[in-house]
Amino acid sequence: MKTIYVDNAATTAMSDTAIAAMTDYYKTVYGNPSSLHTVGQQAKEALDDCRVRIAKCLNCEPWDGKQLPEIFFTSGGSEADNQCIRSAALLGARKGKRHIISTAFEHHAVMHTLKKLEKEGFEVTYLDVHANGLVTADEVAAAIREDTALVTVMFANNEVGTIQPIEEIGAVCRKKGVVFHTDAVQAVGHIPVDVRAQNVDMLSLSAHKFHGPKGVGALYCKRGVPLLTFVEGGAQERGKRAGTENLAGIAGMAAALEEACANMEKNSAKLLKLREKLIDGLLKIEHSKLNGDRNMRLPANVNVCFEGIEGESLLLLLDAKGICASSGSACTSGSLDPSHVLLALGLPHEVAHGSLRLSLSEATTDEDVDYIIAEVPKVVEYLRNISPVWEELEKGIKPHLI
Repeated sequence: MKTIYVDNAATTAMSDTAIAAMTDYYKTVYGNPSSLHTVGQQAKEALDDCRVRIAKCLNCEPWDGKQLPEIFFTSGGSEADNQCIRSAALLGARKGKRHIISTAFEHHAVMHTLKKLEKEGFEVTYLDVHANGLVTADEVAAAIREDTALVTVMFANNEVGTIQPIEEIGAVCRKKGVVFHTDAVQAVGHIPVDVRAQNVDMLSLSAHKFHGPKGVGALYCKRGVPLLTFVEGGAQERGKRAGTENLAGIAGMAAALEEACANMEKNSAKLLKLREKLIDGLLKIEHSKLNGDRNMRLPANVNVCFEGIEGESLLLLLDAKGICASSGSACTSGSLDPSHVLLALGLPHEVAHGSLRLSLSEATTDEDVDYIIAEVPKVVEYLRNISPVWEELEKGIKPHLI
């Protein structure tokens, strides 16, 4: 049986380009970039080259090796989120600013960091998300106060794929003199990201979301915006993150990002067609609902709720048919609670429990989509036929919510 992998928002398969880049570095550029000998300095030159290449993909300021860089390497998006948010918050607190603005449907790497800051005396305003999965720049502007230290709004949502008006939000923050951070883990490599044009001060990314290796990521910090040290113990990353750099992983990330950016337009055109075909096919199922705005969403994201079923049963039965999907963020896949993202969109618990996230990739084919469209209705029908909740809905004992 063929396996159809449509959980690319959780992680992607590494590209041949990234694997080749990493293999070359493992074999030939194996030195420690902090060492002064020739082998170490070769590694340092390679590290600097990767930093420049990644900066170019995001349109950061050019780096000459002398000034503080704008790209810092991390273990992934979660670490980058933590370092950016805590840096802006703690530096703001030194100026008497202890207020932060975010949204109610951020990734848990952001949400949990904010909850921890609240315990440390910070006040966080969580903006409500509209039913279409979007917030507006005007809502951000209205929430900014004199003591606001940071605004953190994700670029694209990891579950419903909605793309926020980052440029407009960034412009508001720039005008108000407030640091603006965006978790761009789902966006980088998939849609255009230009930190200068989009008024971004801090940004987080992770290699394994665009066919790079797991366990490596980066953060962008605009020159002039202070960044606090996150890991103590060494002078790596200009003293901002101790620990010998994962050079091979960073090389794989740089190669994967360059490839993703070079092929973005072509890949997006293909994925948009497949996405629309898949949405149309799934919405033919009675009492189903697309979550998030249909147009302002990532090209590869489809998130649908089916009333009267439970999402984990749906996933297990689809897996038995060779379809690897998700009901939400991989970071919380062990939880039985409904997605906080779907609840933030205003979905009732009963509906949010029956969610299905399908995230495509360039490897997804028309035949794959046809198979998904054919098999999902069968699984949904089977689950509804054995569900006492669905029986109550069909008999009119309870009203349909979709």
